[in-house]
Amino acid sequence: MFGNDKVLFRFRGPWGVPVEVHSSLLILVLLLSAIGGGGSLNDLYYDLMFISILLGSIYLHELGHAWGCLVQGVPVRRVVLYGGGGYCQQARSSTRYQTELIVAMGPIVNLTLWAVASLLWPVIGDRDLSWALYLTAYVNLFLALLNLLPVHPLDGGKLFELALMRVLPPQTATRVSGGVGLVISVLWIPAMLLCFLTIGLALFFIPSVRLHLDMLRGTRGQRRA
Repeated sequence: MFGNDKVLFRFRGPWGVPVEVHSSLLILVLLLSAIGGGGSLNDLYYDLMFISILLGSIYLHELGHAWGCLVQGVPVRRVVLYGGGGYCQQARSSTRYQTELIVAMGPIVNLTLWAVASLLWPVIGDRDLSWALYLTAYVNLFLALLNLLPVHPLDGGKLFELALMRVLPPQTATRVSGGVGLVISVLWIPAMLLCFLTIGLALFFIPSVRLHLDMLRGTRGQRRA
């Protein structure tokens, strides 16, 4: 879907980390705007606020990963924001134990934003600011819980595999992680259809069945392109 993704613009984020915004992010913005379906200026205002909070939360999530790299001496090549969300690209590989902190920092940032916004929104008098803080809390709790699902390439899938490696041989840990992820991947589409029909929730992400099947078989990374 994003094979021809082009860089819209670049800038330097905190700690001098290069940040790239790719063209497919516009697709995500347009889809979210269409789902919002607001016809009035007031609806458009709240739709844009929601999109801004969502994209800002994704950006801060990826900066959490970047901080987890830098604090351990692992250089960061870039942070990318695109239609599928975002990712933090390291300039070199990290050890298994360094990776645990790097991966965990994304959901930790979202949970921190959720906690702070949840404490503030009930006591803020301004209606719009209170609503923005409430939405920030909701969005970041959702992002944290979504990312903690034990399925790849989400943070939860990586953390689950890393946790298993502390008690199991690496190959066995990968197979177990792949098996759990395979079950979730198969159930993902009917679960998302149910969520959309019941609460209107739509996700533009589907985990790879083939990846998890390869992990279960112990053949991940052995397929030819």
